[in-house]
Amino acid sequence: MTSVIRVGTRGSALAMAQTRQISERLAAAAKAEIELVPITTKGDTSRASLATIGGTGVFAAALREALLAGECDVVVHSLKDLPTAEHEGLRLGAVPKRADARDALCARDGFTLATLPEGARVGTGSPRRIAQLGAARPDVVAVDLRGNIDTRLEHVFGDDPSLDAVLLAAAGLDRLGRSDAVTELLPLEEWPTAPGQGALAIEVRREDGDPQLERALEAVDHRTTRATVLAERLVLAGLEAGCSAPIGATAFTDDELLFLTATVYSADGARRIVSSHAATPESRSAADLADAARDIAERAVAELLGNGAADLAPPEGPL
Repeated sequence: MTSVIRVGTRGSALAMAQTRQISERLAAAAKAEIELVPITTKGDTSRASLATIGGTGVFAAALREALLAGECDVVVHSLKDLPTAEHEGLRLGAVPKRADARDALCARDGFTLATLPEGARVGTGSPRRIAQLGAARPDVVAVDLRGNIDTRLEHVFGDDPSLDAVLLAAAGLDRLGRSDAVTELLPLEEWPTAPGQGALAIEVRREDGDPQLERALEAVDHRTTRATVLAERLVLAGLEAGCSAPIGATAFTDDELLFLTATVYSADGARRIVSSHAATPESRSAADLADAARDIAERAVAELLGNGAADLAPPEGPL
């Protein structure tokens, strides 16, 4: 291949920051230069809620089109924005080691979720977070909110604040150097996050197999992260729910076991259905970890559907 790897990315500050981190590792492994190719997506130009514009794929479609058109050699996604269905022309080249998967509360006056005053206004554009907020604090008001991280924080900490708090991904805040705004990190066991949250995905064209690029992808791939996010995303796929559905999933490895807990919420958070399963991979190989991920996801989906999950998060069709 040429001595330059063209990396497609959304043009937001967060996307550029996380893509630069991964690109530096790709460049070192491939001994190549990196050219960032900013791409505008539907999710970047619309201010409507994700549920209104169609949460699944609104940030990924334009990146994928650019990759297929040969405008770049790889694209970097936030994994939670990536549709779960395989793309016939693309493949997941690498999943780097996951960052913090937790949600973070950023509130005025150092408030935590428990100490927010009654009637507090909390901004989020996520139906999952709205449901969880309704379950944990039905007395506060969830305010639909879009925009980049700095814009959202401005609603709380700016000169003319309109909100008491916002809910954001801890990984994004950390990547942008804004962790100072966090007043509480919400534990995954009580507040599960979106499948794949905190992880990145590197997609490439399916037919490409340049040895130099393949070596670079292998160098940044993290097999445990790939397995855990696979388990989480297979829950979404099995429920045929959109990426913006009120579903939380957390998978992790511990003591040679792969664990998965998946939670489906009603829109207002008044009801929830939870399923937890574990499996023992035959080995730590990527193939055996993937098999274990499929096993626990299949069992979790069957249990969730058997307990009425489709009534809380109606299927929207294949992702």
